Amino acid sequence: MDNKFKSITQPFSNTINVDGKDYLYFGGTAYLGIPQNQEFIDLYIDGIKKFGLNNGTSRSNNIQLGIYNEAEKEAAKRFLAEDALITSSGYLAAQLTVKTLSALGKVICAPSTHPALWQNQQPDTLSESFSEWKVKTIETINASAQSNWVLISNSMNNLFPEIYDFDFLEEVLPDKNILLIVDDSHGIGVNNHGLGAFSQLPKLKNVETVVVSSMAKALGVDAGLVLGSKEIIKKLKLSNTFVGASPPSAAGLYAFIYARDIYQKAWENLQKNIVHFNDAINLTWKFEQGFPAYLINYPNLAEDLLKHQILISSFPYPAPTDKPLNRIVLSSWHTDADIKILILALK
Repeated sequence: MDNKFKSITQPFSNTINVDGKDYLYFGGTAYLGIPQNQEFIDLYIDGIKKFGLNNGTSRSNNIQLGIYNEAEKEAAKRFLAEDALITSSGYLAAQLTVKTLSALGKVICAPSTHPALWQNQQPDTLSESFSEWKVKTIETINASAQSNWVLISNSMNNLFPEIYDFDFLEEVLPDKNILLIVDDSHGIGVNNHGLGAFSQLPKLKNVETVVVSSMAKALGVDAGLVLGSKEIIKKLKLSNTFVGASPPSAAGLYAFIYARDIYQKAWENLQKNIVHFNDAINLTWKFEQGFPAYLINYPNLAEDLLKHQILISSFPYPAPTDKPLNRIVLSSWHTDADIKILILALK
């Protein structure tokens, strides 16, 4: 694809103007269209007026903005967790959690686990499917003398859309203690009616669940989130990483706190767009119900749609020499007219 699309000088939206031409844009991770939601932008501006542009002091400082504790309480309540922790990025939230909690047991990483969740190097599970991995994991844990285990996984694979089911943990022997760390960066705000993965993870006596997430995708806030028990969150807040790191912009968290209805309306609009598109596509496409990404095994799709002034997500995967992975990603910022144009171009 032309390099002119790698130096865009405007915000991403449903349309992008490049060299005087308007292109419909069906890519990215702004699933709820929050970066272009005027109501949310107005809240963000109110937050800037109240709290300024940023806050470079750590959360261990003796003088604090109360908005951070308020946002954590709201996040825990909204996503049905006992407690929450907020950092300046999803990557930091993941690294903080993995580095602090991986010492609590023998670590096993699931396939396609995001690099933010790696301890030092890429886990040796790249070639496995999630289904193969969970069978092997059950066998490994149940046959081992090791009692304590830390399982690390994404909540879903957003590239080859697949939402993972963790009910397999019911098959783990009850004398094994499992700490399950799940990255829900692509699911939170979208899947499970916007609640994300946390409330759907297994509730078993021998399983402790922790969710880490970027808030910069569906939620539109440059921050990271950890959901878990009060005990786990307390442990994480005592870590050197949390104590030493600066927090995210207070303005963004102010907007997050007061945008509950905005998120709900955006989620409903996204679901409407998904239904509209699903009614028209060939079901040989790979997708998950309710999630707005669609994979098609057709290497020239991006080039063909470009002729119709439509941009989609397209890049070689997993290696730079591989064929492009072509995905269409819907957002709440797309209109009915946008979807109709896309459908006509595909036909």
